[in-house]
Amino acid sequence: MTDHGNTTTRRQFTVPGFATGPDGRALRAREQGKALRGRVPRERHSEFAPAPDRPTAVAAIEASNAGRIPGLVPIRVGRMAATPFAFLRGSAGLMAADLAGTPVTGVSAQLCGDAHAANFGLYGDARGQLVMDINDFDETVPGPWEWDLKRLATSLVLAGRETGAGETTARAAAQHAAGSYRRTMRTLARLPALDAWNAVADERLVVFTEAHDLAEVLRKVGAKALGNTSARFAARSTTRTTDGGWRFTAAPPVLTRVTDATARAVAESLGPYVATVPAEVRTLLSRYRVQDVAFRVVGTGSVGTRSYVVLLTDHRDQPLVLQVKEARPSALLPYLDGGSGQQPDGHEGRRVVLGQKHMQVVSDTLLGWTTVDGLPYQVRQFRNRKGSVDPAALLPAQVDDYARITGALLARAHAHTADPGLLAGYCGKSEALDEAVAAFAVGYADRTEADHADLLTAIRNGRLPAEQGV
Repeated sequence: MTDHGNTTTRRQFTVPGFATGPDGRALRAREQGKALRGRVPRERHSEFAPAPDRPTAVAAIEASNAGRIPGLVPIRVGRMAATPFAFLRGSAGLMAADLAGTPVTGVSAQLCGDAHAANFGLYGDARGQLVMDINDFDETVPGPWEWDLKRLATSLVLAGRETGAGETTARAAAQHAAGSYRRTMRTLARLPALDAWNAVADERLVVFTEAHDLAEVLRKVGAKALGNTSARFAARSTTRTTDGGWRFTAAPPVLTRVTDATARAVAESLGPYVATVPAEVRTLLSRYRVQDVAFRVVGTGSVGTRSYVVLLTDHRDQPLVLQVKEARPSALLPYLDGGSGQQPDGHEGRRVVLGQKHMQVVSDTLLGWTTVDGLPYQVRQFRNRKGSVDPAALLPAQVDDYARITGALLARAHAHTADPGLLAGYCGKSEALDEAVAAFAVGYADRTEADHADLLTAIRNGRLPAEQGV
């Protein structure tokens, strides 16, 4: 006869990598979160006072230009000069320096690091289905969850002002982003762990956040994103060579030719890159061959960094384009506790890729990293059905809907690495946190507008060269 043991008592297991201890963990996490309010009242998140030794906006920009390609720096400055919102997009390091002096609970999450409202968007999964999520991770690093939320809220105030919305509407957008973050975290804390982990942002997000005024905008962005593919980019940006191959067609200053030596170095770096992707993806990549390499200028925050596009084709001559993009140290790292400005594992591309996978439910299957001429790079699929909403181009009435969507997405991303029960307990049911974050956002938006004005003065005085309209 089989001895089934004592069925009146529970067996206890201690397994490395799994939770231990009695049930009731969710309840304890909420209580621990509530207890944090005694140390850092939620109302304190409204606080912001520039440090006496705060660098000027111009000095911060000059410092962040170090190591970038000099000839492209004027393009970066010109883009940042366009509007205060554009300035914020290019000044993650300056805001991190300011956030370092603000109250935090001590709860850490994997941060986007640059969670402004334009860094959310649509992209395709492996089957070509569209999902919406955070889509830029150059600055990702573990840190205080409050930093991402406050950067998002500030960006919404600036975007709202740019749309022509009144100050009440702009402030409400920031408040509702924080409120959506808080409510989403509460929802995730109540779900089974696996359901919360796999909460993919699809069309149900519009219903969940009551963003009905934005539904038509997202439909149009989605329709456009479906056609934003490697094949389409290659069709417009490549030509057939006399020997039957393909080469990129230069379109300066955005897309330019590179030397044979550079092209060879980038192409050869794909060998080590392949070792960083899953085994099944290596099989897929083995069916492509490299055709050409070109240099392509990237977005506002990354202008001046080295970024290449690599054209590959399969056995039917169908194209796949990879982006090999330089990964610089996170602009946040020097301002975090013990920050030395150096990535502990020694490879910034790995930091970016693993940070992205920590925050997204669905990531690009081709994500990986490599090294070119001694510098770290991330590798990803170029134009994998990406689409984005320009928050500064929305109607004033739509900014609030967009705020609720992005607040929900940020909460879901943070919940992968921070206990949603703990954060839900701290954030609570009332609007105390929402109002405090909105107050901070308005004050920091004012500071950003002043910094932007200083940048314009430096351009007029000739201190900073700027090339606009690129």
